[in-house]
This record gives sequence, C-alpha cells and structure tokens, in this order.
Amino acid sequence: MAEQLSKMKEQVYKDPRPSTYFDDFHAQARRQPPNLMYEWVRIVLSPIVWLVYRARCIGAPQVPDAGPVIIAPNHFSFLDHFFVAAFVRRKVHFMAKSNLFGWYTQHVFRNGGVFPVRRGARDEEAFVTARTVLERGNTMVMYCEGGRSRTGGLSDSAKPGIGRIALQTGATIVPVAIHGSQKVRNWKKLQAPKVTVLYGEPMRFPVVAEPSREEQQAVADAVFAEIRELYGELETVGRAGARKRERAGRRAERAATA
Repeated sequence: MAEQLSKMKEQVYKDPRPSTYFDDFHAQARRQPPNLMYEWVRIVLSPIVWLVYRARCIGAPQVPDAGPVIIAPNHFSFLDHFFVAAFVRRKVHFMAKSNLFGWYTQHVFRNGGVFPVRRGARDEEAFVTARTVLERGNTMVMYCEGGRSRTGGLSDSAKPGIGRIALQTGATIVPVAIHGSQKVRNWKKLQAPKVTVLYGEPMRFPVVAEPSREEQQAVADAVFAEIRELYGELETVGRAGARKRERAGRRAERAATA
C-alpha cells in the first residue's frame, strides 16, 4: 500500500516557539465553543468531502447529542478532522499539533475550535484545555496514535494521552475508523479516494482523578483496539458490508424493545 501513496513531508516534532505564543488559542477554546467560523468552514469544505472524496458515514448517531464526548479516529490525513466533523451535528473542538498554527491559520483556528498541543514537550496546557472543553459538556476530536501514520496503515500502538483525559473527565469516547484517507494526497496524481467513516459503540470508563501511566495506557489501548476492529471490518467487507451490518444491528435493537 505504501508505494501507492504520495510522498508526505518529514515529520516535525519540536516547535521552537515559546509556549506563551499559544496562550490566546488556549484561552479562546477554554472560554467558548467554536463560533460562526466553524460553520463557515463546514459549509465550504463539506461539499469537497462529500463530492470529491465521496465520503460517507456509518453510525454517526453513535455520537451522543449532549454531554462531554471524545471522538477518537485513526489518523492518516490532514483532512481527517473534516471527514469526522462533516457528519456530526455538534460543533467539535480539535487538538492539533502546534506546528500547524501560523499566521495563515491562526484566525480560523482560534475561532474554529482548534487548540494546540506542543509535541515533544510535556504540554500541560493542552490537557487543561481539553479538560475544560469536556467539563463544559462539549465535544472534541483526539487521535489515539498522537499523529498521522506515515505508512498508510494503522500505527503499532496508542499514546496514553487520550486515556488520561478520558479517566480524568469521565467523557464518553466514540471510536471511529476512517478508511481511505491515506490516499488523500494522491490528488496530485489526479486520484481521489473513496473515504468511509465508521463510528463505533460509545465507551465509558470510571473517573480517576490522578490515573497512573499504566491506567492511562490501558484505556488508550482499549480504545485503539476498537478502532482496529472497526477498521478491519471496513478492510474486510467494505462500505456496503459495514452498512448492512449496522442496519441489521438497528433492526435487532428495535425488535428487542418492541
């Protein structure tokens, strides 16, 4: 699969800018949910998601309509934010690497619900912002893998950060598999992949005020295992098969409650 993908830029892990550079972004995210900028970006990009990349979703109602939620997808492309959010009615905050925050993105990011995490540093400010967003009852996207996969396949392991936030806040986690987005960069070859977004069953974990590293990793691994299962389903039966299974599950639920 790797040979079929367009070359990606080298990863940049360290951000040389001081942490104070990002204070305004954190302050905005902690103060209020995304504003009209979020809706404007959604209106502009959703047709691209739906028409160019033929993105379709399965199981979006798995995302609760209220309360704190962490949406946890795998991560192949810079467009994964939009593939997830295009099918969710709630406004979503995004945790993104600080290297993306430049003069050309700062207005959109600040008003669109995006807040930074400084990779390669113990960025406690990112965790404070994430907890604030969730304690306010909002929704955020966080990637188990910590960054984009460079191989075109799922990463070998999850990072513990999502486990830490889930345990400290008690937020519901919705695992998500995004299939096909590893080929998004192939637009340079005039190739547009077909992207499928599969939402899994919500997961909940008991609140732990000060979770150990082992507890954090255990939760992250459990979430990532669900993502692997969802992704494996799409690899095996494709969009049509996954949709058929999801419809059968809904029918079974209705029959059980009838």
